[in-house]
Amino acid sequence: MTAQADSVLANLIRTELLPRGVTDPRVLAAFRAVPRQAFVLPEDTSRAYENRALAIGRGQTISQPLMIGLMLQALRAGAEDTVLEVGTGSGYQAALLSELAGSVITMERIPELAIDASTRLASLGYDRVTVIEGDGSCGYAPEAPYSRIIVSCAAPALPARLVEQLSDGGIMVAPVGTLSEQTLTVATRAGDEIRQERRGGCVFVPLVGKDGWPDTAEEPG
Repeated sequence: MTAQADSVLANLIRTELLPRGVTDPRVLAAFRAVPRQAFVLPEDTSRAYENRALAIGRGQTISQPLMIGLMLQALRAGAEDTVLEVGTGSGYQAALLSELAGSVITMERIPELAIDASTRLASLGYDRVTVIEGDGSCGYAPEAPYSRIIVSCAAPALPARLVEQLSDGGIMVAPVGTLSEQTLTVATRAGDEIRQERRGGCVFVPLVGKDGWPDTAEEPG
């Protein structure tokens, strides 16, 4: 990162992340390691370290840093974990995950975004991330089960096939609710039981797919 980027990121961490509960040293180190400006549109480079979601095209967004931090902290991914991410977008969260986990499989349903993210991640050296184009609401069975699953788009309920692909003791983090408002939900598998904890309100673009919303679903305004 440039000195200017380091400065604005430090300000973001000091004024937005730490005071609002993102305190895990490994998560904060991941934020420091991944250049968010490389994952936003060129016209938004100067706003890359604002605590806000930014459009990345095709009706999708790169999430607010605070929300990403809270989700990663709740996920508790370690070097021994294989993470399934649903909703690659520009690839920013996948890059952060690669700083925390052993390997990352990330799914994106929009072909152009999947291609762009794969190219971007490879060019930046994130070689432990595999981008799969497809319906993320159904997960990716060939590499299941996963010890960690993170869903970066709004689901009407915990997607059944993702729950099936979560290993015993595994953790899933997902926004669950209506199209206009969701609750950040942390689900933990204990044998056949799925324990859910609700962590607060949020708003994400819809999870479109067989175990999500139909592709006619309206996105939040």
